[in-house]
Amino acid sequence: RPGERMARAEPPAASFERRVLRSAAEHHYLRVRLELPDGGARPSAAQFKQLVVSALRELHGEVGAALPVDVLTYEEKTLSAILRVISSGLVKLWSALTLLGCYQNRRCAFRVLQTSPFLLALSGNSRELVL
Repeated sequence: RPGERMARAEPPAASFERRVLRSAAEHHYLRVRLELPDGGARPSAAQFKQLVVSALRELHGEVGAALPVDVLTYEEKTLSAILRVISSGLVKLWSALTLLGCYQNRRCAFRVLQTSPFLLALSGNSRELVL
């Protein structure tokens, strides 16, 4: 009919849904390095593991010390290691390592170099890639 406006179908208003997906990975892996600025004796693999456990105990008590952490590799020469922890304990481990300040009454510091839910991601560092 003349004079009547044609009804136009309006498209539905765009709706946005925010989805946050937590990693479904069971474990997280950390590449860490222990820095001992004054040199001296270097910890063995067993002493390194004990240092990690004592860092957890110091910050989070006995519950933190019971967190399952595995030292997958350890190089005494470079004081670097790859640690495996259950994903729910990643923040506890990272904070405990960061706040640790001494080893055998000597100053020290843990540096977290890389972290990933995939062990393969720690096998190489793209920043050190030589073409």
